[in-house]
Amino acid sequence: MVNFIIRRLLLAGLVLITVLTLSFTLTRLSGDVAISMAGPGASPEDVETIRAAYGLNRPLPVQFLAWVADAASGDLGRSYLYHAPVADLIKARLPITLCLGVTGLSIALLVALPLGIVAAMHEGSILDRAIMLIAVIGQAMPSFWLGLTLVILFGLRLQWLPLSGVETWQGYILPGVVLAFSAIPALMRLTRSGMVDALASDYIRTARAKGLSLARIVLRHALRNAAMPVVAIAAVQLGFMLGGSIVIEAVFSLNGVGYLAWESIAKNDFPVVQSVVLFLAVIYIALTVLADIMNGLLDPRLRIA
Repeated sequence: MVNFIIRRLLLAGLVLITVLTLSFTLTRLSGDVAISMAGPGASPEDVETIRAAYGLNRPLPVQFLAWVADAASGDLGRSYLYHAPVADLIKARLPITLCLGVTGLSIALLVALPLGIVAAMHEGSILDRAIMLIAVIGQAMPSFWLGLTLVILFGLRLQWLPLSGVETWQGYILPGVVLAFSAIPALMRLTRSGMVDALASDYIRTARAKGLSLARIVLRHALRNAAMPVVAIAAVQLGFMLGGSIVIEAVFSLNGVGYLAWESIAKNDFPVVQSVVLFLAVIYIALTVLADIMNGLLDPRLRIA
């Protein structure tokens, strides 16, 4: 198990280095931040002064290594737009994004797991096809359209839930539902396919021959084996929710990390953009490694392979 974890950590380190290199390179290719900070009427001397003040006149490899070294020590630099430490900006907005992602994943699991199990138990029936139709509709539905629709229905007309903000816990319901809709189809299909394979296996037939109850067969025996791919995709979906909540946070006016990234991209605030990408990449990679470890605990064959 130790070798299994070490291999996963080494692979995660390589992925992180690749993400850091790509994010740094792409942000530099998007434009000259010194010109953006100086403004359209600035003289070339003013641009050079800004470039020297922020170290933008150094070679790109030197800038990259300096940024990686500072980030490793916890210093993510200062925002050009907010004139504040980037770490403080992310720390202040992180709870909103985390609560939003956890809410979305919780709703997705509460909906997808039961529906996937029911569909597998009635494979090929009308109920199975109806549940899969729900998955197709959820996969095709744009998140921004669903968010606006829920705002109009539950916020404006029915006035059951707040339109924006997270002053109370009710503010997380609508954006959480929108995020959940993007994850429900994949979780539902994986649960169904895993349960179909598990219910058709020999050990399930043996359990039925012993007279075990249907609930015990499904929940204790079949679901455990079917849950392995679901665990992996759930971790991936949580990473997607944390990194892809920019649209949702903009629709519902939530000042989370996603909205901070959108503002920084619009204003060419490179330190914030790079740091947000780094932060989300670390979370995504950590969740993926954690899912691999959990699957390795559930299935010893993965550790041996």
